[in-house]
Amino acid sequence: MFRKYKGELGLSLTAFIWGSGFIGVSIALSGGLTPLQILTIRFFIGAVLIGVIFFKEIKNNITKEAIISGSIIGLFLFIAFAFQTFGMAYTTASKNAFLTAINVVIVPFIGFILYKRPLDKYGIISSIIAILGIGILSLEADFSINLGDFLTIICAFGFAFHIFFTGEFVKKYNPVVLTVVQFSVATVLSLVVQILFNEVRINAEMSSIIGVLYLGIFSTTIAFLLQTICQKDVSETKSAIILALESVFGTILSVIILHEVLTVRMVIGCLIIFSAIIISETKLSFLKRNNLKQEKTESIK
Repeated sequence: MFRKYKGELGLSLTAFIWGSGFIGVSIALSGGLTPLQILTIRFFIGAVLIGVIFFKEIKNNITKEAIISGSIIGLFLFIAFAFQTFGMAYTTASKNAFLTAINVVIVPFIGFILYKRPLDKYGIISSIIAILGIGILSLEADFSINLGDFLTIICAFGFAFHIFFTGEFVKKYNPVVLTVVQFSVATVLSLVVQILFNEVRINAEMSSIIGVLYLGIFSTTIAFLLQTICQKDVSETKSAIILALESVFGTILSVIILHEVLTVRMVIGCLIIFSAIIISETKLSFLKRNNLKQEKTESIK
């Protein structure tokens, strides 16, 4: 059972860690670090840790093609986080979270457009249901689109391409090499933007340092390494749907740790997202089996 679903379980753990990352970001921001400083530090920590721990494996498996591929997903990783950060300055956190999550619908269409791959109807249905659940979970009454929303939509495309190309490249190249290269590229790009915005000087409290260390070690190093490894066994569309659990775990952990109020809307949103994952995973095969059993029973009668 574990071997059969190890990819799905690993991606679910990734979503859980990412969900907990909302708390890490909140702590890091409240302690004085800017969003761009957080991005640079977390990706730098990730690049160093992966580079040190897996030095021999990287040395034995690194190739020019793997570096190019890792740089591509690193570029999309930076685009996603950067535009999400910029978007946060002009829109609400709830709309930012929701619009980021529309990557779950974009992913299957990337394969269709770039590689002419047929669209899986269950994948599309599951994606739409997941977006509905995330919308109930995240959105307030105001559905208007502003500059922040537009920037966040660009972020969603960044995450969609990151998920898609991670799934493509991990089938060809060593996942550890891809991970360290993408972190290195994201670190350099984040640092460049940080310098351009004149945010080089760091003035942070200890709580902020603890928050960014958590983001660097868990939400970046462990989570993205897990994602890269596990996507080898799971399709891009299904990966995007499972990773949408990030919003569910983020909500649950916010209620438990930050003592936010649990509402009926939160419960409904979480249940809808879970149903989307079940549809994607099973393709409603259990209903087909029940129909076959019923037909056999009726034929015997």
